[in-house]
Amino acid sequence: MQPLQPFVFDGHNDVLSRMLSQSLPNPAEVFESGWDGHIDIPKAKAGGLGAGFFAVYISSGGDGPNILELMQGHGYDLPLPAALQLSDAGPLAWQQVEILKMFEKHGLVRICTSVSQINESVADGVMATVLHMEGAEAIGPDLAELDDFHAAGLRSLGPVWSRPTIFAEGVPFRFPATPDIGGGLTEAGHRLVRRCNELGIMLDVSHLNEAGFWDLASTTDAPIVATHSNVHAICPHSRNLTDKQLAAIAESGGVVGLNYATAMMRTDGRMVAETPVAEMIRHLEHMLSILGEGGVALGSDFDGAMVPEAIGDASGLGVLRSAMDEAGFGAELIEKICHRNWLDVLARTWRS
Repeated sequence: MQPLQPFVFDGHNDVLSRMLSQSLPNPAEVFESGWDGHIDIPKAKAGGLGAGFFAVYISSGGDGPNILELMQGHGYDLPLPAALQLSDAGPLAWQQVEILKMFEKHGLVRICTSVSQINESVADGVMATVLHMEGAEAIGPDLAELDDFHAAGLRSLGPVWSRPTIFAEGVPFRFPATPDIGGGLTEAGHRLVRRCNELGIMLDVSHLNEAGFWDLASTTDAPIVATHSNVHAICPHSRNLTDKQLAAIAESGGVVGLNYATAMMRTDGRMVAETPVAEMIRHLEHMLSILGEGGVALGSDFDGAMVPEAIGDASGLGVLRSAMDEAGFGAELIEKICHRNWLDVLARTWRS
């Protein structure tokens, strides 16, 4: 079955870490037949999800559900979990890589390291996946592990998932708040950025605090990308990007993927499913006004957040396409947002 047109390239999901946390005996089997998560093969085919970044994310131990619950209130300031040790994070990261490789072995996905491979996989009706790391806890200060993960297919990396690493500081889940919380990149963080540039690994600023953002912007020679972030001027959440940050991303030729997490979308910052799809359009329109038609994409945060009930999971992506059409975006712009802008920025970032 060919994906719906235009197919969606999704900027972020947490299906690998969610499967690992549930200790599933056969992840490939449930991914192929369907499960209670946001993404699997039946849902992807129903919604036209043809490609995306699959994140390696290390849980701090039960922090996910608690965060989602606490973010349902009006205003919050959640403490960050403690930093993780490399010895703890490394094995858990490789277990998630192995889940993705298991998917590939069963013919469910292809792990892609070039845009041509992505296009070929989508044309063949096989989900194209890009290995991403959300938080670089599995990488040591000498960056040797980065080369190992790159050899395994890693082509996108965020230095932090909110909690601090040896490379940078993230933002806590705080509303209302600015992203200007904490210090910038460490010396190791600058080395990480430069090495990612050399390897052609895309750098993701989604969870990075503002000081780290500007340090990365002044160090990188690649487009600045936020795989799953929204507009701070609409929703003053610490995780969202200010207009000044959006302008810097635009100047770099970068891309921002719309985060479907309702707490990053709503003006009250609440993580509740009863959130109109119109809020998604509102953020897209603001992003377009600063980033232009070539700088806006999609980054769902499926399997890591609560999304609007009208979307529900990957099978509901047609609802978002229809909303963009009804908002007057037009077929060419919708195609750019759905996948062409991701493919374009990857072509300008990756090295052969």
